[in-house]
Amino acid sequence: MIKPVARINVVPNLPGPLHRLQELAYNLRWAWDHETIALFRRLDRDLWEETNHNPVWMLGRLSQERLEAAYHDRAFMAHFRAVCESFDQYMDHPEGTWYEAHYGHLPKPIIAYFSMEFGITECLQNYSGGLGVLSGDHLKSASDLGLPLVGVGILYQEGYFQQYLNVDGYQQELYPLNDYANLPVTLQMKADGTPIKITVPLPGRDLYAQIWKVQVGRVPLFLLDTNIDDNPRQEDRNLTDRLYGGDRRTRIRQEILLGIGGIRALDALGLRPTICHMNEGHSAFLALERIRQLMVEQKMTFRQAKEVMSASHIFTTHTPVPAGLERFGFDLMDEHFTDYSKSLGLTRDEFLDLGRENMGSYELFSMPVLALNVSAQSNGVAKLHGEVSRNLWQWVYPGVPQKEVPVGAVTNGVHVQTWISREMGTLLDRYLDPAWRVAEARPESWQGVDDIPDAELWRTHERRRERLVAFTRRRLRQQLVHRGASQSAIEAADEVLNPDALTIGFARRFATYKRATLLFRDLERLKRILNNPDYPVQIIFAGKAHPHDTGGKDLIRQIVNLSRGDDFRHAIVFLENYDMNIARHLIQGVDVWLNTPQRPKEASGTSGMKVIYNGGLNCSILDGWWAEGYSPEVGWAIGSGEEYTDEEWEQQNYIESQALYNILEQDIIPMFYNRGRDGLPREWIGKVKNSMRKLAPYFNTQRMVQEYAEQLYMPNYENSLKMLQDNNGLNYAAWRDKLQSVWSQVRINSVEVPPKLLKVGSEIEISALVDLGKLTPEDVRVQLYYGDLNTRGEISAQNDGVVDMQPAGRDGDHQYRFTGRISYNTSGERGLSVRVLPYHPYLRTMFIPGLITWASA
Repeated sequence: MIKPVARINVVPNLPGPLHRLQELAYNLRWAWDHETIALFRRLDRDLWEETNHNPVWMLGRLSQERLEAAYHDRAFMAHFRAVCESFDQYMDHPEGTWYEAHYGHLPKPIIAYFSMEFGITECLQNYSGGLGVLSGDHLKSASDLGLPLVGVGILYQEGYFQQYLNVDGYQQELYPLNDYANLPVTLQMKADGTPIKITVPLPGRDLYAQIWKVQVGRVPLFLLDTNIDDNPRQEDRNLTDRLYGGDRRTRIRQEILLGIGGIRALDALGLRPTICHMNEGHSAFLALERIRQLMVEQKMTFRQAKEVMSASHIFTTHTPVPAGLERFGFDLMDEHFTDYSKSLGLTRDEFLDLGRENMGSYELFSMPVLALNVSAQSNGVAKLHGEVSRNLWQWVYPGVPQKEVPVGAVTNGVHVQTWISREMGTLLDRYLDPAWRVAEARPESWQGVDDIPDAELWRTHERRRERLVAFTRRRLRQQLVHRGASQSAIEAADEVLNPDALTIGFARRFATYKRATLLFRDLERLKRILNNPDYPVQIIFAGKAHPHDTGGKDLIRQIVNLSRGDDFRHAIVFLENYDMNIARHLIQGVDVWLNTPQRPKEASGTSGMKVIYNGGLNCSILDGWWAEGYSPEVGWAIGSGEEYTDEEWEQQNYIESQALYNILEQDIIPMFYNRGRDGLPREWIGKVKNSMRKLAPYFNTQRMVQEYAEQLYMPNYENSLKMLQDNNGLNYAAWRDKLQSVWSQVRINSVEVPPKLLKVGSEIEISALVDLGKLTPEDVRVQLYYGDLNTRGEISAQNDGVVDMQPAGRDGDHQYRFTGRISYNTSGERGLSVRVLPYHPYLRTMFIPGLITWASA
């Protein structure tokens, strides 16, 4: 191949004021603004579809004649001016945002949000599934709320794979190259016009990366790219080829690039972050780089810098099962971090201790453990997932009751304006408070749902179902043509599905625990359900299996082959190459969203949240978000939240498949087809309205990002500001050092309890004599811990209580007496104990690994 001696960037020649189309195209605010999308579609509807909804590519392919015609079209120009005015209002007036109203008085932080993937729109294939789409929705809501946030990730030359199915229905993968010149990304340049580049250390060399920017409303997203000539080795240039591709060596290098390189990229852009949010553990190496920077600039030790920097780190875990955690062998850690650990002043063992996890007969370096050890606060992504995470990580905090393990929960949500259909949005505009567009987290914004006439709500949803059926037929036809099917099979695609039938959607990553084939356990019963001539039911499936997940691929093959049989060919369809476009059509058109994970292995799941805003209903195992969202008036629950062991897999599948069939036959299908004289399913519509009114205010990313800001970003920012004043940080680090060195001296010498027989409602005083060694009462919290006793004679965490005991004098050189009072409101045998925990105003949690002392039994 011949290499060019020069590169020329050719851009569209946009007449007159239409030059602003380029500005609109390069700001992905259009991805959640229906009017901007309509404007681009108006230029050329077919080209909009051909370019996969990519306005940058579309503008480059439009003929000059079409652009001139648009310029002289008065109606188009009026539409264009309205879109520009709305865009300018959004971009130029951040003073009216939620953030400015609540935190505008503070110095503005830079909140850096790190994620391995970002799903913002289908034309930018930089995501694989739920984690990426959540990250994209997070940025969009941060933009809407006016948060001073920047995103950091990797730009993948091949993205995640494109899926197609072979003749046998088995998943195959394609990796087409992304053409950055025709994507809404801009290379970040120095003043002299050359690209800004950063380096990160790899064994025996530096890895170079350039930085691309994606503008997401008010929020910039910076993506790193190593496919540049500065990297002479092909393996280094290929490092950013694929999301979740390659071997373990590729993976650790991608995560070094994301974490260490991400911090260096922000520095190179003049955007040193004050808060860093690690969305999953992939980016946890960022903490080491920030610590190293502080050590160099402030002449601190590692321990000092770690204590100061950890105050500004937040870690969100998305993984509810140990097998899904990111871990690396010590051989890879030695290969990549021997020199780097020396720059931190750490021995090999000290460095490995930051992420050490005992796997039984061997040890690994765990990225989530590293993130836990260098973060002020950590959280799961749903209430149930918070409980699961506290159980998963209790070993990191020995002696801490599971309920108090410092992993909280911020339940995920979805970006409403991205996922709601234009038709449903227009309907809500007519009957809801206009604030629903900008204040969807307020319950009062949704009270007007009951004012929507049933007929209008139903007809709006029916139109979206009709569009879904038409879309599915087109996609199925394309799949069959690509697969080389017979002409008769291709023509039959126009007859699949019924636009008036009850339509169920199931679309997600195909992993075995998600049990996509649960519905196929009893094929004869399923045939009767789907093929009832009076009450037809149809199911649309979509989703990808990881390229190495043969079990997930086999599930897809089973569904595809069943859908080809005479009994199912008109009622079951599998759509290939699931992406945000397919997801949008599905969640806007289905009547029921089905979710069948093995509880409690679903961290959150957000696809079902999206149907709330489009007039659909959920039927799901009580796992993830549905465990807190479900009530009988808003949808259906499969089972009652039972949990089974892996050995009970077959029994669980049988029980829950039977429960699902029963719900379909006895509840969902009769309710859907129970029509009044006007043809409306009134009871069904009532359930839809209940779902919107009760669930819509909560399961959105506006509420989610507000919680992150109020509970994590801003408290930790204010705390870190205090630590950076004067010598506060150094003093705090010295206190932590002292704590670690003398904690072993802390003992509870005695606990004095009054007579053991107590009447309900009576109050008793407990006294404890505590030896604090070289600490003082100001350094600790002494607490009474009490509650019911379980069958093993232990205090049950389900009904426990905690009371701070108060200092009541000194008794000797290091001994202090503490007292506390408790009462019981019910009778029965109870237990109590006393514990000592460290306390400091800068501590975000008193539960520090290894620093808890209990009274001896």
